[in-house]
Amino acid sequence: MTTQYPEIAPSTEERWLTHYYFVRAAFSILWVTIALAVGQRDETAAAALLIVYPAWDALANYIDAARSGGLAQNRTQSINVVVSLVTTIAVVVALQTGMNQVLGVFGAWAILSGLLQLATAIRRWKSYGAQWAMVLSGAQSALAGGFFIAQANMPQPPSISNIAGYAGVGALYFLISAVWLTAREWRRKSA
Repeated sequence: MTTQYPEIAPSTEERWLTHYYFVRAAFSILWVTIALAVGQRDETAAAALLIVYPAWDALANYIDAARSGGLAQNRTQSINVVVSLVTTIAVVVALQTGMNQVLGVFGAWAILSGLLQLATAIRRWKSYGAQWAMVLSGAQSALAGGFFIAQANMPQPPSISNIAGYAGVGALYFLISAVWLTAREWRRKSA
């Protein structure tokens, strides 16, 4: 049984979403690489990376929401922008006390942003399809957040590698979504 698509070519919005997912994956892969190569040895670099990660998420959500109909039309992403900006500030503050507190902040952020990403993916599912990876990513992010909070209460201090693993899985989900949308476009062209 073959799937019929109502459009021959992907919409501008779908092309944007594919591009956006590739950019998100690339950024996360680069962030993880630098975190593991430099951030584990250099505390200043680690601190900068820990601040950049939620700040990038805020910027990426803002650009996507603005590009996809505006902030008012994309409330989950608008809220995610605010949550990620507050997280960026909270990371700066938590860095003054230690990595356990930073991991706790990342845990709370992972829960909130994961649930917001899940809601965004569900909303987009009807329009674009290929959102199952984003649904899984949002749900897994929320679960990982709980795990981070539990780890933050352990006596041994965590490191940036704890967060790098989380970012790496996120990169994989963005990449899967981008490839899935690209493959869907190719199927349309060949139909």
